[in-house]
Amino acid sequence: MAFSIDLSGKTAVITGSNSGIGLGIAWELARAGADIVLNSFTDTEEDHALAAQIASETGVTARYLQADMSRGDQCRGLIERAGRCDILVNNAGIQHVAAIPDFPTEKWDAIIAINLTSAFHTSAVALPMMRAAGWGRVINVASAHGLTASPYKSAYVAAKHGIVGLTKTTALETARDDITCNAICPGYVLTPIVENQIPDTMKEYDMSREEVIVKVMLTRQPSRDFATVEQIGGTATFLCSPAAAQITGTTISVDGGWTAL
Repeated sequence: MAFSIDLSGKTAVITGSNSGIGLGIAWELARAGADIVLNSFTDTEEDHALAAQIASETGVTARYLQADMSRGDQCRGLIERAGRCDILVNNAGIQHVAAIPDFPTEKWDAIIAINLTSAFHTSAVALPMMRAAGWGRVINVASAHGLTASPYKSAYVAAKHGIVGLTKTTALETARDDITCNAICPGYVLTPIVENQIPDTMKEYDMSREEVIVKVMLTRQPSRDFATVEQIGGTATFLCSPAAAQITGTTISVDGGWTAL
C-alpha cells in the first residue's frame, strides 16, 4: 500500500510559530493541505501577514492568534478560539543559560511554564476536540536536551525531559483512539536566530563561517551540519500521515547523531 499525505480538512494549531521551527512546521503542514493557526505572544501586522502569506501561497486557510504561553488560561483560550484542533504542535519555547546557583527563579518559572506547562494546557483542551472528531495528532517539539543534558541549561533540560514524559502519558491515554502523540527532538537547527549569531561568532573567534559552524556551534552534532526548519516540518508532517498511525509515545531525533554518542 502506498501512503500519501493529504491533510485537507484538518486544522493545525502550532504554538510559538511566527518564526523558526514553528513557522517551518506550519509551512510544511499547509503544503500538505492543513488549515493553519499560527501563534506567538506578539500581535503585529507582520504576524498576521505571515498567516496571509501561507494562505496565499498554499491555498489553505491560515490565521494568527495571539496568546501568551506562559499563562495557562491563554494556552487553553488559544485552542478554544481556534474552534477546531486536529493537529496540535506544542512548539513554544524560551531559553536561559546560567549555573544552578545563579539561575534566576523568574527565568526558571518562565521556562517551565512556556516550554512544558503550556503543552499540558493546550493538550487538555485539544484532546476532547480530537476525540469528538475521531482523529488527532499531538506533536511536541522537545529537543536533544529532552534525551540528554548540558551544563548551565537546568530549566531547559528539565522542561524538555518533562515534555518527553508528557508525550508518553498522552500517548497511553489516547492509545485506543485514533490519536497519536510523539515528540520531535531536534539538535541544532538553522533558524533565523542562529543565522544571525554566526557573523558575531565569526568576529569573536576570528574564524570563517564554516569554521564557526563546525568547530564552535556544532561540536556536539556529529554530522557537523544543521538541521533545517523544513526537515523538522517534514518530520511533523510525516507523523500526521497514515504511515505513522502506529507511531505513538516515542521520540524522533533530528539531531545529526547527537544522541547516538
